[in-house]
Amino acid sequence: MLCYHAVSPRWPADLSVTPAALEAQIGLLAARGYTSARFSDAVAGHWSNRTVVITFDDNYRSVAELAKPILDRYGYVGTVFVPTDWPDRDGPMCWPGIDRWIGTSHEQEMRSLEWRELRGLQRDGWEIGSHTCSHPQLPEIADTDLERELTESRARVEEELGAPCTSLAYPYGGVDARVEEATRAARYRAACTIPTILSAPTPLRWPRAPIFQNDDLRRFRLKVSAPIRKLRATPPGTLLDHTRVATVNALRDRRRG
Repeated sequence: MLCYHAVSPRWPADLSVTPAALEAQIGLLAARGYTSARFSDAVAGHWSNRTVVITFDDNYRSVAELAKPILDRYGYVGTVFVPTDWPDRDGPMCWPGIDRWIGTSHEQEMRSLEWRELRGLQRDGWEIGSHTCSHPQLPEIADTDLERELTESRARVEEELGAPCTSLAYPYGGVDARVEEATRAARYRAACTIPTILSAPTPLRWPRAPIFQNDDLRRFRLKVSAPIRKLRATPPGTLLDHTRVATVNALRDRRRG
Protein backbone atom coordinates (compact mmCIF):
# COMPACT_ATOMS: atom_id res chain seq x y z
CA MET A 1 0.00 0.00 0.00
CA LEU A 2 1.40 3.34 -1.11
CA CYS A 3 0.55 6.81 0.16
CA TYR A 4 0.90 9.79 -2.17
CA HIS A 5 -0.32 13.34 -1.73
CA ALA A 6 0.16 15.89 -4.55
CA VAL A 7 1.65 15.65 -8.04
CA SER A 8 3.35 18.67 -9.57
CA PRO A 9 6.22 19.42 -11.96
CA ARG A 10 7.12 22.55 -9.97
CA TRP A 11 6.01 22.38 -6.32
CA PRO A 12 9.10 21.56 -4.20
CA ALA A 13 7.09 20.36 -1.17
CA ASP A 14 8.18 17.05 0.36
CA LEU A 15 4.68 15.63 -0.15
CA SER A 16 4.62 16.37 -3.86
CA VAL A 17 6.04 14.08 -6.54
CA THR A 18 6.64 15.03 -10.15
CA PRO A 19 4.55 13.50 -12.95
CA ALA A 20 7.75 11.97 -14.35
CA ALA A 21 8.55 10.30 -11.02
CA LEU A 22 5.00 8.97 -10.66
CA GLU A 23 5.08 7.65 -14.23
CA ALA A 24 8.34 5.82 -13.56
CA GLN A 25 7.07 4.37 -10.28
CA ILE A 26 3.75 3.16 -11.66
CA GLY A 27 5.50 1.85 -14.78
CA LEU A 28 7.88 -0.17 -12.61
CA LEU A 29 4.98 -1.79 -10.74
CA ALA A 30 3.16 -2.57 -13.98
CA ALA A 31 6.31 -4.09 -15.48
CA ARG A 32 6.53 -6.38 -12.45
CA GLY A 33 3.00 -7.61 -13.07
CA TYR A 34 1.16 -5.72 -10.34
CA THR A 35 -2.54 -5.01 -10.60
CA SER A 36 -4.27 -2.38 -8.49
CA ALA A 37 -7.02 -2.57 -5.89
CA ARG A 38 -8.99 -0.01 -3.95
CA PHE A 39 -8.05 0.32 -0.30
CA SER A 40 -11.23 -1.14 1.21
CA ASP A 41 -11.25 -4.05 -1.23
CA ALA A 42 -7.68 -4.99 -0.32
CA VAL A 43 -8.35 -4.79 3.41
CA ALA A 44 -11.39 -7.04 2.87
CA GLY A 45 -9.10 -9.64 1.34
CA HIS A 46 -9.52 -9.00 -2.38
CA TRP A 47 -5.86 -9.03 -3.35
CA SER A 48 -3.07 -11.26 -4.59
CA ASN A 49 0.71 -11.35 -4.12
CA ARG A 50 0.97 -8.89 -7.01
CA THR A 51 -1.51 -6.24 -5.83
CA VAL A 52 -0.72 -2.58 -5.23
CA VAL A 53 -3.01 -0.14 -3.43
CA ILE A 54 -2.39 3.46 -4.50
CA THR A 55 -3.82 6.06 -2.12
CA PHE A 56 -3.79 9.85 -2.21
CA ASP A 57 -4.27 11.86 0.97
CA ASP A 58 -5.63 15.45 1.18
CA ASN A 59 -7.60 15.59 -2.11
CA TYR A 60 -5.31 17.85 -4.15
CA ARG A 61 -6.58 18.86 -7.59
CA SER A 62 -3.46 17.36 -9.13
CA VAL A 63 -4.75 13.87 -8.32
CA ALA A 64 -7.41 14.17 -11.04
CA GLU A 65 -5.44 16.43 -13.36
CA LEU A 66 -2.02 14.72 -13.32
CA ALA A 67 -2.10 11.44 -11.39
CA LYS A 68 -5.26 9.86 -12.80
CA PRO A 69 -4.17 10.02 -16.48
CA ILE A 70 -0.98 8.17 -15.51
CA LEU A 71 -2.87 5.49 -13.59
CA ASP A 72 -5.37 5.21 -16.44
CA ARG A 73 -2.61 4.31 -18.88
CA TYR A 74 -1.78 1.25 -16.78
CA GLY A 75 -5.37 0.28 -15.99
CA TYR A 76 -4.92 1.22 -12.33
CA VAL A 77 -7.42 2.72 -9.90
CA GLY A 78 -6.72 4.74 -6.78
CA THR A 79 -8.23 5.75 -3.45
CA VAL A 80 -8.59 9.40 -2.42
CA PHE A 81 -8.97 10.41 1.23
CA VAL A 82 -10.83 13.73 1.50
CA PRO A 83 -10.79 16.35 4.30
CA THR A 84 -14.45 17.16 3.84
CA ASP A 85 -14.35 20.82 4.93
CA TRP A 86 -12.55 21.74 1.69
CA PRO A 87 -14.25 20.53 -1.53
CA ASP A 88 -16.21 23.35 -3.25
CA ARG A 89 -14.54 25.90 -0.99
CA ASP A 90 -12.73 28.90 -2.47
CA GLY A 91 -9.02 29.23 -1.85
CA PRO A 92 -6.26 26.79 -1.00
CA MET A 93 -6.45 24.17 1.71
CA CYS A 94 -4.54 25.10 4.84
CA TRP A 95 -3.41 23.25 7.98
CA PRO A 96 -0.12 22.88 9.87
CA GLY A 97 2.46 21.37 7.56
CA ILE A 98 1.25 22.94 4.31
CA ASP A 99 0.45 26.41 5.64
CA ARG A 100 4.01 27.55 4.88
CA TRP A 101 3.08 27.68 1.18
CA ILE A 102 0.22 30.15 1.69
CA GLY A 103 1.06 33.43 0.01
CA THR A 104 3.73 31.89 -2.22
CA SER A 105 3.69 31.18 -5.95
CA HIS A 106 2.80 27.55 -5.08
CA GLU A 107 -0.41 28.40 -3.21
CA GLN A 108 -2.65 27.17 -6.03
CA GLU A 109 -1.16 23.67 -5.71
CA MET A 110 -3.22 23.30 -2.53
CA ARG A 111 -6.64 23.70 -4.09
CA SER A 112 -9.08 20.87 -3.41
CA LEU A 113 -10.98 18.72 -5.87
CA GLU A 114 -14.68 19.55 -6.00
CA TRP A 115 -17.39 17.05 -5.10
CA ARG A 116 -18.48 16.77 -8.74
CA GLU A 117 -14.92 15.77 -9.65
CA LEU A 118 -14.85 13.23 -6.86
CA ARG A 119 -18.08 11.78 -8.18
CA GLY A 120 -16.35 11.42 -11.53
CA LEU A 121 -13.47 9.52 -9.93
CA GLN A 122 -15.98 7.27 -8.18
CA ARG A 123 -17.71 6.52 -11.50
CA ASP A 124 -14.33 5.52 -12.92
CA GLY A 125 -13.86 2.91 -10.20
CA TRP A 126 -11.91 4.90 -7.63
CA GLU A 127 -12.66 4.77 -3.91
CA ILE A 128 -13.38 7.98 -1.99
CA GLY A 129 -12.73 7.79 1.74
CA SER A 130 -12.63 10.19 4.67
CA HIS A 131 -9.62 12.16 5.87
CA THR A 132 -11.70 13.75 8.67
CA CYS A 133 -13.29 17.18 8.32
CA SER A 134 -10.45 19.61 9.01
CA HIS A 135 -7.27 17.45 9.04
CA PRO A 136 -6.32 17.68 12.75
CA GLN A 137 -3.88 15.60 14.76
CA LEU A 138 -6.53 13.23 16.08
CA PRO A 139 -4.63 12.04 19.19
CA GLU A 140 -4.41 15.67 20.36
CA ILE A 141 -8.08 16.71 20.20
CA ALA A 142 -10.89 16.31 22.73
CA ASP A 143 -13.30 13.38 22.63
CA THR A 144 -16.22 15.45 21.34
CA ASP A 145 -14.10 16.94 18.54
CA LEU A 146 -12.74 13.51 17.68
CA GLU A 147 -16.24 12.09 17.33
CA ARG A 148 -17.32 15.03 15.15
CA GLU A 149 -14.29 14.81 12.86
CA LEU A 150 -14.94 11.12 12.25
CA THR A 151 -18.72 10.97 12.01
CA GLU A 152 -19.43 14.22 10.16
CA SER A 153 -16.77 13.58 7.53
CA ARG A 154 -18.11 10.08 6.86
CA ALA A 155 -21.66 11.43 6.62
CA ARG A 156 -20.58 14.19 4.20
CA VAL A 157 -18.86 11.75 1.85
CA GLU A 158 -21.94 9.53 1.87
CA GLU A 159 -24.25 12.47 1.22
CA GLU A 160 -22.20 13.84 -1.67
CA LEU A 161 -21.37 10.51 -3.34
CA GLY A 162 -24.52 8.55 -2.58
CA ALA A 163 -22.61 5.49 -1.36
CA PRO A 164 -21.34 4.15 1.97
CA CYS A 165 -18.06 5.58 3.25
CA THR A 166 -16.26 2.89 5.22
CA SER A 167 -12.59 3.91 4.96
CA LEU A 168 -10.46 6.53 6.68
CA ALA A 169 -6.89 7.79 6.52
CA TYR A 170 -5.67 9.27 9.79
CA PRO A 171 -4.28 12.79 9.18
CA TYR A 172 -0.51 12.83 9.65
CA GLY A 173 -0.82 9.08 10.28
CA GLY A 174 -1.76 9.95 13.87
CA VAL A 175 -3.53 7.16 15.74
CA ASP A 176 -3.53 5.76 19.26
CA ALA A 177 -5.83 3.40 21.15
CA ARG A 178 -8.42 6.12 21.84
CA VAL A 179 -8.51 7.23 18.20
CA GLU A 180 -8.78 3.63 17.00
CA GLU A 181 -11.73 2.96 19.31
CA ALA A 182 -13.46 6.17 18.17
CA THR A 183 -12.90 5.11 14.55
CA ARG A 184 -14.55 1.77 15.27
CA ALA A 185 -17.45 3.50 17.02
CA ALA A 186 -17.89 5.78 13.98
CA ARG A 187 -18.50 2.61 11.90
CA TYR A 188 -15.41 2.64 9.72
CA ARG A 189 -14.39 -0.82 8.60
CA ALA A 190 -10.89 0.08 7.40
CA ALA A 191 -8.38 2.79 8.26
CA CYS A 192 -4.80 3.43 7.29
CA THR A 193 -1.81 5.15 8.75
CA ILE A 194 1.83 5.93 7.91
CA PRO A 195 3.85 4.21 10.64
CA THR A 196 7.49 4.97 11.35
CA ILE A 197 7.78 1.51 12.95
CA LEU A 198 6.29 -1.20 10.75
CA SER A 199 3.95 -3.64 12.51
CA ALA A 200 1.47 -6.29 11.46
CA PRO A 201 -1.58 -4.75 9.77
CA THR A 202 -5.01 -4.69 11.36
CA PRO A 203 -8.19 -3.38 9.69
CA LEU A 204 -8.07 -0.04 11.55
CA ARG A 205 -4.27 0.36 11.49
CA TRP A 206 -3.24 -0.59 7.99
CA PRO A 207 0.32 0.57 7.22
CA ARG A 208 1.20 2.37 3.99
CA ALA A 209 4.55 3.29 2.50
CA PRO A 210 4.69 7.08 2.00
CA ILE A 211 6.20 8.28 -1.28
CA PHE A 212 7.84 11.71 -1.17
CA GLN A 213 9.64 14.05 -3.52
CA ASN A 214 13.09 12.73 -2.58
CA ASP A 215 12.14 9.14 -3.39
CA ASP A 216 14.03 8.45 -6.59
CA LEU A 217 13.49 5.12 -8.33
CA ARG A 218 16.16 3.42 -6.22
CA ARG A 219 14.47 4.48 -2.97
CA PHE A 220 11.08 3.58 -4.42
CA ARG A 221 12.30 0.05 -5.21
CA LEU A 222 13.38 -0.32 -1.59
CA LYS A 223 10.04 0.94 -0.27
CA VAL A 224 8.04 -1.53 -2.36
CA SER A 225 10.41 -4.45 -1.82
CA ALA A 226 8.52 -7.36 -0.24
CA PRO A 227 11.68 -8.89 1.33
CA ILE A 228 12.59 -5.58 2.97
CA ARG A 229 9.09 -5.06 4.31
CA LYS A 230 9.12 -8.61 5.72
CA LEU A 231 12.49 -7.90 7.33
CA ARG A 232 11.15 -4.69 8.91
CA ALA A 233 8.33 -6.70 10.51
CA THR A 234 10.79 -9.03 12.31
CA PRO A 235 12.23 -8.20 15.78
CA PRO A 236 15.65 -7.24 14.33
CA GLY A 237 13.94 -5.11 11.71
CA THR A 238 11.83 -3.39 14.34
CA LEU A 239 14.97 -2.65 16.36
CA LEU A 240 16.58 -1.10 13.29
CA ASP A 241 13.46 1.01 12.70
CA HIS A 242 13.54 2.26 16.30
CA THR A 243 17.22 3.13 15.93
CA ARG A 244 16.59 4.95 12.63
CA VAL A 245 13.70 6.97 14.07
CA ALA A 246 15.69 7.89 17.18
CA THR A 247 18.59 9.05 15.00
CA VAL A 248 16.34 11.17 12.78
CA ASN A 249 14.65 12.74 15.81
CA ALA A 250 18.01 13.50 17.44
CA LEU A 251 19.27 15.20 14.27
CA ARG A 252 16.05 17.23 14.02
CA ASP A 253 16.32 18.34 17.67
CA ARG A 254 19.96 19.31 17.16
CA ARG A 255 19.06 21.49 14.16
CA ARG A 256 16.29 23.17 16.16
CA GLY A 257 18.69 23.76 19.03
